[in-house]
This record gives sequence, structure tokens and C-alpha cells, in this order.
Amino acid sequence: MGQRRILHLVFMVPGKCFQYNNMATMTLSHRIYTEQYFMIEYIKGELTELTPAQAVIEAGGVGYALNISLNTYSAIQGKRDVKLYVHESLQTGGRDDNYTFYGFATRRERELYRLLITVSGVGANTARTMLSSITPAELCNAIANGDEKLIKGVKGIGLKTAQRIIVDLKDKIMSSGIAEELHVAKSGSETTSVNTGVRDEAVSAMTMLGFAPASSAKVVTAILTEQPELAVEKVVKEALKRIK
Repeated sequence: MGQRRILHLVFMVPGKCFQYNNMATMTLSHRIYTEQYFMIEYIKGELTELTPAQAVIEAGGVGYALNISLNTYSAIQGKRDVKLYVHESLQTGGRDDNYTFYGFATRRERELYRLLITVSGVGANTARTMLSSITPAELCNAIANGDEKLIKGVKGIGLKTAQRIIVDLKDKIMSSGIAEELHVAKSGSETTSVNTGVRDEAVSAMTMLGFAPASSAKVVTAILTEQPELAVEKVVKEALKRIK
């Protein structure tokens, strides 16, 4: 008789460690969102099911259901093999525990989603609705230029939430590189194009060294604006000298 195999996962967040056996039960006295701790970068495989709200990708014999935006739906519609960048959301401690995958056609859409859910009053569904109602480029433009009218035109977004999104994210989308890649500029200003591949690798290296992504992106972008020909390793060395 074969030995029974039990799936045993251990999730860790700062100051907390809890176990999850057989994906069946998990009890905590408080609610935890593991929004900043990710194990899956992307899922690549055959698109077996697709609706405007969800995609199912089969990879390695497993079907992964991912919640998607209409932007992502439009990008993958009609394709057989797809690659979606993943955002994992684990919520526990409420009436129903759940572990949800969100899929995005591009890294930039995922990064914008992750920024949106950091804003008070903007949850997962609201952020997805925003990315279904407005393209990432339009949303970045609205945030960068303080366009409250466009943002509050999204269902579920009031004036105060629109203002909070602009205040909280205006500088972040400019310094993170999202706005630049989407060709977004603040009104009355011009942006200098930088090598996005070098920038992303340098920011990733700085993040792995323990520096915050936002401050790393700001320093790296400044360096590449001044010296666009620099290689990744030289950008990182210069960034280590400048970052505070």
C-alpha cells in the first residue's frame, strides 16, 4: 500500500510564520495579506479557457485559474500559448480564507496593479476594475497629471479616492519606471528615454541587495539619464554610491 503524501507548506511574513497542511485549513487571529511576498513570477502555457474576467492556463498538467483585467483579456484573446505575469494574493483570518492568482499580460500592468492596491480604499476588485476601464497608459497619464475626472469616472471610485490615488502614486509611477515605459510625462515636462532593460536589471539587483525598489528606481533612472551608455554592473556600482 502506497504511503500517503501530504502537501505541507510554510508561509513566512515578517515576524510571523504559519503552516498550511493540505491547503485545507489555516487559522490566525488576525488577517494577513501577503501582497509583497511572491513565489510565482509568471505562468506560461496553453490557454484552455478565457472569459473577460478569468483565464485558465494549463502548464505541466496543471490548470491555473487567474483573474484578469479587460486589458489583459484583449491582449491574449485568440491566442493558444500565452504568458501571464502573476500576482499572488493570500487572505486569511476572515470568514473565508482564499489564495488567488491575478494574471497580467505585461509586467507594467502588474506593477501598476500592485501600486493601486497600496492605496487606502482601493482593493483587489477595484484595482482590477480600474485596469479594465482604462488602459495602463491612460491611467498613468491621469495620475501623473492629476486628472481626477478621468479616475473618478471608474465605477466605485469617488472624488476622495481619486485624489488619494493621485497623491499616493504620482511620484511612485514616475520614479518606478512604469510611466516612462508607457511614454507618460507630466504636463509641461519632457522625459528622457533610458534603456529599460538595463534599468530593470539594475533595479532588480539593488532590490536583491536590500534597497527599496522605489528609491533604487529613482537613482538608477537618474544615472541612466546622465550616462545612458553605462552597462548594468556600472550602473549598480554608481547607484550604491548615490543611494541613501
